This record gives sequence, structure tokens and C-alpha cells, in this order.
Amino acid sequence: MSLQLEKPHPLLASYLQQLATHPLRTKAITNATLCFLQEVLGSHIAHMPVKKPAPDAPVLSHLLARAHVDTRAVKMALYGFLVSAPLSHFLVGALQKAFAGKTGTGAKLAQIFASNLLVAPTQTSAYLASMAIISGAKSVDEVINTIKTGFFAVIRIQWITSPIALTIAQRFIPVELWIPFFNAIQFVLGTYFNARVKQLRAAAAKKAAKEKDEGEN
Repeated sequence: MSLQLEKPHPLLASYLQQLATHPLRTKAITNATLCFLQEVLGSHIAHMPVKKPAPDAPVLSHLLARAHVDTRAVKMALYGFLVSAPLSHFLVGALQKAFAGKTGTGAKLAQIFASNLLVAPTQTSAYLASMAIISGAKSVDEVINTIKTGFFAVIRIQWITSPIALTIAQRFIPVELWIPFFNAIQFVLGTYFNARVKQLRAAAAKKAAKEKDEGEN
């Protein structure tokens, strides 16, 4: 049974009010902010080297560089605002409407299966396509290859975490708090995987540079 929401914090109450009155806009701003922070925090956690601007660049440019605020972070924010939020809004909204008022065990299991077989694959494909474009893909074939290469690695994680999160939400989280709850989970996981990918890429680049030096010598 879901916990009853009593006297939420004023900030949370204000956020929930915005979700109720302007759902898509609020979700878009939220996702943009979280995607931006994931990118910045991922760079800090992975100890990525700072890309120093020109010596004569404005002070603000140097401060942003030290904070790992770069064009990729901005692009991630745009992805959250223009792709992730609208897609999640319509897919999850349709899922909630389809199972509204259905509290039986069969309905809950059906909701989990529908999420894993319909919602998750669509979101994963959109995410990988967007990451390919952000990373510099120049053609449709490059985008498709990125989706093919990373789809099952990403969807496996979705299939593990999504049922657990949805089960917890079904049992303990009031429906009005589902969006903040899922956002929090996605933010933590997204930040972790962002940092992990950066670490792996840095290690691979370092190994390739070392092998090149050894080959030249």
C-alpha cells in the first residue's frame, strides 16, 4: 500500500503544483537540469582533465572550464529538455492511464511488463541515438550502429532497475510522487554510468597512446 503524503515541504508542494498545472514544461526543465548536472558531476567524479580556454579568454570561461561546464553539458541539457522529458511524459503518462485504478497483482505485473517491453526499449533507442549525435555522429548509419552496439547493454540495466523501482513505487510511493522518485533514481544511475563511461574512455585513450609510443620506439 502506498504511503500517504502528509504536509510536504513547501518546495516539494510548489514543485508538485507545477507538475499538476504545467506537467510537460516542469518535466522538461527538470530533465534538462538533471542531465546537465549528470554530465558535470560525471566529469568531476571521473577526474577528467580540464579543457583550458585560451589565456586571454574571459574569467567566466576559465571558471566554467574548471567546473567542467562545456558544450557537451549544454547539449545534454538540450537532450533532457527536447527529447527525454517529452518522450517520458507521453510514454509514462500513457502507461499510468492504462493502469489507472487497477491495484490487483495481475495489473501490477502487467504494468511492469509493459514498461519493460514497450517504454524501456523506446527510451533506450532515443537515448542512444541522442548520445550518438551529441558525440558527433555525422550520418544516419552511425546513429543506427550506435543503437545496435549499445542497445542490449543499456536495456539490461533498465530491465534490472525498472521493475525494482516500479515495484517500490507501486507499494510505497504515492502516485503524485512517482515522477520525483523516478527522477531521483535516474539521476543517481545516470551520474554513475556517466562517470564510469568517462573513466573507461580515458583508460582506453591512455592505453592507445602508450601502445603508440611503444610502437614508435
